[in-house]
Amino acid sequence: MSDKVTTRWVENMQFESINPSGDVIRIDAAKHNGGDSMGSRPKALMLSALAGCSGLDVAHLIKKMRLEVDNFKIETEGVLSNTEPETYTEVLLDYHFYGENLDEAKLKRAVNLSVENYCGVMNMFKEFSTVEFSVHFHKK
Repeated sequence: MSDKVTTRWVENMQFESINPSGDVIRIDAAKHNGGDSMGSRPKALMLSALAGCSGLDVAHLIKKMRLEVDNFKIETEGVLSNTEPETYTEVLLDYHFYGENLDEAKLKRAVNLSVENYCGVMNMFKEFSTVEFSVHFHKK
């Protein structure tokens, strides 16, 4: 099995990338790098892919474990190296869960399963950076 993405140049530093579902992502450089700031930055898209992959795992486990969660979000921060080319040397993920009846132990287990076992993007990140995470609970 494989994924195929088609990316085409639009103008200046802008590109459109079409993923296998047909969704289009606009990619652009910041103005200080010659772009128009009209799209996502490639490195930031990597962080989105990481959070999305782990989020899908956790959402699946929330359903499977029949947990009560009103909402959750993942804040992801990548620390760049000081050398060229800049790469992520450390990634920090903060998982935030919201609801009245949060089962903290099971939610921590769901996050751990994603981080340690299920998320393929997480495994890729671990090849070139340190990945740390924390879990936060917000009860109403």
